[in-house]
Amino acid sequence: MNPKQPLILDGASRIHFIVGDPIAQVKSPSGVSQAFQDAGLNAVCIPAHVAPADLAVWTAGVSLCKNVDGIIVTVPHKFAYFELCATTSDRGAFLKSINTLRRNPDGSWHGDMFDGLGYVKALAIKGCKLQDQKALLVGAGGAGSAIAYSLVTSGVRELAIHDEDTARRDALLQRLASMGECHVVAGSRDPTGFDIAINATPVGMKAGDPHPIESTKFTPAMFVGCVITAPAVPPMIESARAVGCNTLTGADMFAQVKDLMVEFLMGV
Repeated sequence: MNPKQPLILDGASRIHFIVGDPIAQVKSPSGVSQAFQDAGLNAVCIPAHVAPADLAVWTAGVSLCKNVDGIIVTVPHKFAYFELCATTSDRGAFLKSINTLRRNPDGSWHGDMFDGLGYVKALAIKGCKLQDQKALLVGAGGAGSAIAYSLVTSGVRELAIHDEDTARRDALLQRLASMGECHVVAGSRDPTGFDIAINATPVGMKAGDPHPIESTKFTPAMFVGCVITAPAVPPMIESARAVGCNTLTGADMFAQVKDLMVEFLMGV
């Protein structure tokens, strides 16, 4: 196996940002940069820490840079970027949530959302079958709504969604129910009776956080997933593994999401 070549960064480099608040926890800039250069592109990914109140102004300023080709979006900006895109994919329009933007020919932004598609690909790699399964999803934010959409379109029999923001949860349930794909209901933190239990919230990133799903009720037959990338193995996932559950971490998910985002940014 050939060693990776050192990253190129010079005046001809094409720039892509990853923007969030906070941003220090993201692991993707080096991996995305390497993927560009493995594809023969002189392009890099740079982290940007931007508060919600400054997001529109920051994006307007970045848009003036002629060598900025893309923006990757992390918490908490995924819903906000829907309004900052001139055009979106059908998936992004349904979710009203965006995690990757690339330029239109006129310089405006076109957005798409790959969190759900990447999560379902990661589940398949881990051997988790979705067809006719009963799934619990905790979190109806940007990543959670995208995962919910992909679970529904991948054949789950029933999807229960829990979110402390009940208005956000109910709005997502209503949109998913309109698809007519499966039974969607409000859920809780209790995974009893479910085949699959997924945390799509940031709960678990900080020391002392409670487990977002009641881990004392996990059984070995359950598949347990989480979107958190730091820590690499969140405490809830450690508890699930101790019971004997098959699991999926945020790093597993992002490996698939990263490939989809890079292909999109390259125009594939």
